Order: sequence, then structure tokens, then C-alpha cells
Amino acid sequence: MALQAYRPTTPGRRGMTNQDFDGITTKRPVKSLIVSKKRSAGRNNQGRITTRHRGGGARRFIRIMNFKLAPGTTAVIEHIEYDPGRSARIARIKDQDNKYHYILAAQGMKIGQTITSGEESPIESGNRLPLKNIPVGSVIHGIELQPGQGAKLVRSAGNGAQLVAREGLYAQVKLPSGEVRMVHVECTASIGVIGNEQHQNIKIGKAGRNRRKGIRPSVRGIAMNAADHPHGGGEGKAPVGHAGPMTPWGKPALGYKTRNTFLYMES
Repeated sequence: MALQAYRPTTPGRRGMTNQDFDGITTKRPVKSLIVSKKRSAGRNNQGRITTRHRGGGARRFIRIMNFKLAPGTTAVIEHIEYDPGRSARIARIKDQDNKYHYILAAQGMKIGQTITSGEESPIESGNRLPLKNIPVGSVIHGIELQPGQGAKLVRSAGNGAQLVAREGLYAQVKLPSGEVRMVHVECTASIGVIGNEQHQNIKIGKAGRNRRKGIRPSVRGIAMNAADHPHGGGEGKAPVGHAGPMTPWGKPALGYKTRNTFLYMES
């Protein structure tokens, strides 16, 4: 994938880039596999804002993805499509029962390519196997956290994890963040790196593009009053005034552990 540059006809267009869609083979998705995304504007079921700076945006039809291809599935890639709900491209596949599915499109996927799922699948890009059957050192994506749960990790454009070791019931997987995580060997993953790798280099260019994505403006805490944010207040341009950055509710913004690291180990 390459990036498409705009002519600098306005200040907003100067430096703006966008993804090109040369790799997309059709603009007509499977109607039975799309659903209109409901706009929540960052509110929960009680109407309270749980995610700030969300609201508005263009209407989107999200594709229904299959993150856990059943073992024994053999399918042929019919099209590479665009999904407004994710950064990666998706592949429309047709299995041996003439049913359609959407899966993440790995680098190098082509129309007519055969995709398989199961323990005996060959080690080829796009195929899905349990971690116990994948050679150590392979690059993978779409990793399960619990067997049969479906892909949870490494699902965005250009990402790939590496299977670095395997011992007993657990394998060690190096994630794109650099973290090495233990995953059960019965969990499945797809071979290869996810395509559309230039997505991270897109320059938004102007605020209006973010508004169409449903992202509302964000005000810096240091620009607020002391009553509105821990960073606020002071005369002129004042420093944060704390040992480190803080959230609007006074919690540490950096280095604050929020995940339970307890790991279920089988005896």
C-alpha cells in the first residue's frame, strides 16, 4: 500500500495524505455480513460519558468478522475489501459449504488463494493453526487468549507478533508493544503480518477529518482552570505542579497499572 498526497490547494490540504485503495477489489460488501453501527457518543446504558471526546461522525456499516475459523475449514479468497470499522483490510472468503466469511487480510493475500484452518494446515500466510503446531520464530496475528474464544490480540493494520518460545502448556508470544506474553498452546493464531502497513503514516491534515471519524476536540488540562483539572490554574503558562501528569480525576496518567496480571496456570 502507498499513500496518496493531496495538492496544497488549502492550508488544511497541505501535507495531508490518505491511503490509496488500489488493493481493494470490490466496493460491494456482502449484505448479510454488515450491520449499522449504533452511535453511543461515548455514553453507557445510563447515559453517562465513559469515553470522552466521542460523538458525531459519518454513518458506518461495520462488517461482521469471523475471528475463529472452525478447524477443517477450507476457503478461497474472493475479494479484498475495505472496512470502515478497522484499520486493516479484510478478505471475503467462501468456504467449502459456499458460506461467506470476513477475515483479516494478511500481507500478500490475493484473489483465488486458498485459506485453511486446522492442526494440519500448511505454514502459509493467512492459514490458522494452534500455537502448538506453529514453528517457533514465526510471525503471527489474530491470537486467541483462551482456546475457542476467537482472536483478541494483534488485529490492527501492519501488526505482527512473534512466537518466541514454547514450553509445556504455554507459549511465549512477543507482541508488537514488546511485551512477551504467555498464551496457552491450544489457542489459535493466523500466519503472517496484517496488511495495510502504511496506515500509521497517514496525516489527518485538518480537524474536520477527525470530526467525520466521530472524534471531538480535546482541551489540554494545563489550559483549564484549577477547578476543572489538576493541571489547571496558575499565573500565565504554569507547569503541571505535580510529580507527574494526572488524569482529570487526580489519578496518575503514566505508569498506573490497571490490568490484573494473575495468570491461570494448569497444574
